[in-house]
Amino acid sequence: MPKIKIKTHSGAKKRFSLTKTGKVKRAMTKKRHLLNGHGKTTKLKRALRGTTYADKTNEAAIKRMILYK
Repeated sequence: MPKIKIKTHSGAKKRFSLTKTGKVKRAMTKKRHLLNGHGKTTKLKRALRGTTYADKTNEAAIKRMILYK
């Protein structure tokens, strides 16, 4: 029997990446599609452009979805 390769989750591969130390990097959230008006300060909107790391409780699930990345 040949080895079966597992498909990468197409949504996860667009949203997450791995660092060299094995952490999962993700984009900031907080309703990014509502950036005009809606009471958000310029400081907050600027901070939302950045990245952060996924929580350790979610890391294993995310790594299963992006096996070959």
